Amino acid sequence: MKVSATIALLAGLGACAMPARVGTGTSTSRMSFFITSNGPGNGADLGGLAGADAHCRSLAAAVGAGDRTWHAYLSTSAANGMPSTNARDRIGTGPWFNAKGVQVASDVANLHGETNGLSKTGSLNERGEIVNGRGDTPNRHDILTGSNLDGTLMPGAGDVTCSNWTSSATTGSAQVGHFDRQGGGTNPTSWNSAHPSSGCSQQNLRATGGDGLFYCFAI
Repeated sequence: MKVSATIALLAGLGACAMPARVGTGTSTSRMSFFITSNGPGNGADLGGLAGADAHCRSLAAAVGAGDRTWHAYLSTSAANGMPSTNARDRIGTGPWFNAKGVQVASDVANLHGETNGLSKTGSLNERGEIVNGRGDTPNRHDILTGSNLDGTLMPGAGDVTCSNWTSSATTGSAQVGHFDRQGGGTNPTSWNSAHPSSGCSQQNLRATGGDGLFYCFAI
């Protein structure tokens, strides 16, 4: 009896020592897509693609999903001898699942098609939480992408990536999508290419319904 009681006590202590999984009902073992719960805090200056990818890894690691290769869904323009980058080419082949284990897209074509599962309730942050959208306070539905509807670099001669995600100035611009699939702009229901921001600073992004958030995918 004493041995049984001791085993039960040790088992109970072990259970208490187990770290709690962040979020409610999350499935980080399967998660391969999320919206960042926060940005680096310097507007659209994400430290370039490398800094954005590192931010994805850090947030994923905090919820037990840091053992994968995470890339930010961001396009960049050609600069300093480097070619342009298309967001769609950075994220692997899919399928992708949110933090609840729900599939949001089966492959790259489906992700950029009309039948993906991206929505306010499907496009969760890494903790499995719904992000504030249009109608919430504050509205954070503008998601940085620099991309066209098909996931390629937004065409045009102007700056659409806030100097390739290195600027937090009041000038410049970044193409953003609406994760909740509603709002204003040329393509208000687009998750990745709704309209340009009015600048690159944190204040500029917040003024049009953003907060420097972006999408992360595991490849």
